[in-house]
Amino acid sequence: MSNTKQMLPLSRRNFVLGSSAVIGLIACDRKPLMDPALIERAKALIAERPSFDLHAHPGKTFIRGAKHLAPAIKAFTLGGANEKRAVEDMNAGGMNTAVFCAVSDFQVLDFVGEGLDAKRDFNAGEVHASYVTQIGFLTKMFADGIAKKVTSPADILKIKQEGGVGAMLGVEGGDFLEGSAERVAEAHADGVRCINPLHYRSNELGDIMTESPVHNGLTDAGAAVIRAMNANGVIIDIAHAGESTAFGVLETSDRPVICSHTHIRTESFDFPRFISLDLAKEIAASGGVIGAWPAGIGISDLDGFTDRVFELIDAVGADHVGIGTDMDANYKPVWDNYRQFPDVVAKMLERGLSDDEAAKIIGGNGMRVFESVSA
Repeated sequence: MSNTKQMLPLSRRNFVLGSSAVIGLIACDRKPLMDPALIERAKALIAERPSFDLHAHPGKTFIRGAKHLAPAIKAFTLGGANEKRAVEDMNAGGMNTAVFCAVSDFQVLDFVGEGLDAKRDFNAGEVHASYVTQIGFLTKMFADGIAKKVTSPADILKIKQEGGVGAMLGVEGGDFLEGSAERVAEAHADGVRCINPLHYRSNELGDIMTESPVHNGLTDAGAAVIRAMNANGVIIDIAHAGESTAFGVLETSDRPVICSHTHIRTESFDFPRFISLDLAKEIAASGGVIGAWPAGIGISDLDGFTDRVFELIDAVGADHVGIGTDMDANYKPVWDNYRQFPDVVAKMLERGLSDDEAAKIIGGNGMRVFESVSA
């Protein structure tokens, strides 16, 4: 056995980080403040290019009118929803558009340790009634002039030109479909343009990633739903799907898919919500996008989140990385306010991304998927 130290493969990330480490030693461990010119460059980029948060819950709309909640979940709703405040933050930070998600299984969830789990079955009619309530409150934002409705890629570009904040309606968890592919068209008619088939409950469509498999993959009903999402121009988001189910989605879909808020599982960061490198590469091969997730799992600040962005770039390429903040419903977020958006972009530029590469990650790649799905 050789005692020669194993050399790390040279990547943009460890080259840039290595250079930064030398600078840090010269600076005697004092962390320099970010160059104001970088912040201005980031703001100029944000002002010029569309940005698209692939997964969020701005203002916690999903808690409005929620019934029969577990005590710990009910405590989470204290303080209420505030979409207006969230949109003001988006405007201040320059975030163009986000997927504003309803949560299909919210009423049946409870905390288990530091995670979430479905702790009871739905009551008769409960899941569809909850969907109708949540979509109703999300849609009310448009009538109230809080946000502008996004149903096509052209809407995002128009809002970028005219100003304001765009909201694409999404649903986290396909439970509300109750196994019916026909309901996808109904959701599309409601304005929904993105659906996660799974959340924290293995349902009629397939298995979740945080529990033992029930179906061992995508079900026949799940495959029918995926085909219906393709036919209706609805983005498929496989975040939360178990590995076999996720591969089944990729095999069934004839359009690219996203995994909106996750990271790649490694020996150092083996967390149930992370995906395998093989799955990440298949998502990229489909033309899809993986959203960097600013959850405080193995990271504690925006520098750690920037590390995650570059790790994804090294794994699948800059054309297949986006941002999914999970805003206002994230786990120990290191990015918890849209007003930080210029700082996030500036850190990417500081690490060596070009303006064009950063523009892809903050919105361009997600727009490409949206255009492909909508075609």
